[in-house]
Amino acid sequence: MSHHFAAAGDVAGVPLKSTGSMRPIITELDNNKKGSIRTDVADLVMVKYKCSSNGVPITQTNGSTLPLVSSTSKDAEFGGYNPFDHRTVQYPTTDMETFIHLLKGSLGSGILAMPLAFMNAGLVFGLVATAIIGFVCTYCVHILVKSSHKLCRRMQVPALGFADVAEVAFLAGPPAFHKFSGLFRGLVNTFLTIDLLGCCCVYIVFVAKNIKQVMDEYVLELNVRWYMLMMLPLVILMNLIRNLKYLAPFSMIANFLVGICMTITFWYVFQDVPSTKTVPYITDWHKWPLFFGTAIFALEGIGVVMPLENNMKTPQHFIGCPSVLNIGMSIVVLLYSTVGLFGFLKYGDKTEGSITLNLPKDQLLAQSVKVMIAVAIFLTYSLQFYVPFEIIWKGTKHRFTSHPIVFEYLLRVFLVVCTVLVAIACPNLGPVISLVGALCLSFLGLILPSCIDLVTCWEEPGLGRGYWRLWKNLAIIMFGILGLVTGVYSSVLDIIVQFNQ
Repeated sequence: MSHHFAAAGDVAGVPLKSTGSMRPIITELDNNKKGSIRTDVADLVMVKYKCSSNGVPITQTNGSTLPLVSSTSKDAEFGGYNPFDHRTVQYPTTDMETFIHLLKGSLGSGILAMPLAFMNAGLVFGLVATAIIGFVCTYCVHILVKSSHKLCRRMQVPALGFADVAEVAFLAGPPAFHKFSGLFRGLVNTFLTIDLLGCCCVYIVFVAKNIKQVMDEYVLELNVRWYMLMMLPLVILMNLIRNLKYLAPFSMIANFLVGICMTITFWYVFQDVPSTKTVPYITDWHKWPLFFGTAIFALEGIGVVMPLENNMKTPQHFIGCPSVLNIGMSIVVLLYSTVGLFGFLKYGDKTEGSITLNLPKDQLLAQSVKVMIAVAIFLTYSLQFYVPFEIIWKGTKHRFTSHPIVFEYLLRVFLVVCTVLVAIACPNLGPVISLVGALCLSFLGLILPSCIDLVTCWEEPGLGRGYWRLWKNLAIIMFGILGLVTGVYSSVLDIIVQFNQ
């Protein structure tokens, strides 16, 4: 089969001036069918991904746009193109470095909320459910990365980002799915933005509550909302730093402080652990959605997966058995289960949204943990804020061509102020964490990877005997939808109750 490309508007060899509404259309000539020319409306496949990813320029002649690359072919999946051989990463990471980054990306502030998750599930049910959610989340990451590899071979591009995978899966799939490509790309960026900005709100609450406990003990008592307002100027100044390189030292300091804090926290938790008979083994079912939202918020590191895999020296080692992903996620699930189990066992129904808030208020060592963890999370805010800001700025900067730097700073300030105002409106960690986890991570971590796997494999290798691939993905999608709906409903009800109080 040979492939020919013509620009939209070229008639009888006379190119017309392209307009903002006209895009290149890919035409494909099948030599096996004389005179058969198929027009592929999914023209963005070639123009956007193949040209840019392979470093091939787009030649413009009198308004015509001609991509100088060959068409997509599913035959490339089975030989002829290996995306790993074409990746040009300036500083590729080793398996061990990727493993450490995976742990860092997954072991966030969510681990401190796991005792609260267990309080909403019960001791035994919490252990079992955490293991199940961890397995399902890991499996969904696996099929997402595997789909990315298939699409890279099919499209003959070296690497794809998360939103790219979602868009290309539908563009390169059956024609009936092409029209959903833009929608799913937009959904990925939207939910990533909501998730990460939601995490920023959680960080504000987290820092303010820890500082409040220390100040209440040694200085004076103030409403937690005042501490959030006092933090606002400092948060704004931190987020006026535009270069990610200059944020790296803050990340190093934060990691060092978190390590110290977790060590001291474990020391307190493992002292005089009560009997397992002092806490319920399973709670009422209506509390389970709150557990689901909190657990998936803690366990799901879907946002860091594609950047990590794309920057590996040996990306073949990321998935498989054994693999960087499987070993890393096994350790993450084990750590989260341990913290949740012993934290809930230690503090029972008095468990707070963050386990650091349960530490003794009259001991200097425990109070130092709250200060250090508050500083660490405060320094992490800018890194968490960087990705959603980039997504929003890339989608809006074309509107501010006169003074782009000024508008960029104004947008930064506006978004930071919004996160602080949301935190002030909902100064309770539990429901906010559960809401973010249920809404965003159910979609990004469970529903979307299953949809991508289904569309990618629809034609090749197919749905399998008895349509097992279809039923498997539908089961995960239904599990994600159930968790999303019930988790969001329960979290919103809790937030409304607290807001009215």
